[in-house]
Amino acid sequence: MPRDHFSHVTTWVFDLDNTLYPPSARLFDQIEVRMTAWVMETLGLDRPAADALRLNYWRDHGTTLAGLMRNHDLDPTPYLTDVHDIDFSGLDRDPALADHIAALPGRKIIFTNGTAPYAEQVVDARGLGGLFDAIYGVEEAGYHPKPDPEAFERIFALDGLQSDRAAMFEDDPRNLAVPHAKGMRTVHVAESPVEADHIHHHTDDLTAFLSRLV
Repeated sequence: MPRDHFSHVTTWVFDLDNTLYPPSARLFDQIEVRMTAWVMETLGLDRPAADALRLNYWRDHGTTLAGLMRNHDLDPTPYLTDVHDIDFSGLDRDPALADHIAALPGRKIIFTNGTAPYAEQVVDARGLGGLFDAIYGVEEAGYHPKPDPEAFERIFALDGLQSDRAAMFEDDPRNLAVPHAKGMRTVHVAESPVEADHIHHHTDDLTAFLSRLV
């Protein structure tokens, strides 16, 4: 039973985008459009070239921002403010998810490659406000994104969590490799499973999965 695999967990770490809300909300689609527009304007590229660069940086550096900072000395603050200035009306409140997160024993935190203010807006729109002990964005990680090990080192040290008594829920399988190596219980939240040694569990329904843990 999944419950038996989580009986030792005292800290629950949740990714944000496409994890605490379903991909069907299409929220990240808006962010991607704004990222492409930013790259077009800042680097003087046409849309196909900007889209290709955005995807290449995401693949090679973990996020588009990390690639822009490394290769173009980008100031992250205006970029992050602009790309997260989106419409949240596509998000629905989820009382069942809120109940199951609230029932988890111990500390609950969010660790996202987005910003903490953006995460707070998502949490409020989903009706999950007040459930998390801390929300950490890329700024708290020193702009090191998941899956960079430095991002995990910074956030976990800041939070003081014991990795061997923690679990992480994440839609991007790359971002579960470091948590697994640190002794965390890992859960891939996505429509389709990925077979990998660093993934302990998969679910396409976070609410249903959490309901089996308490």
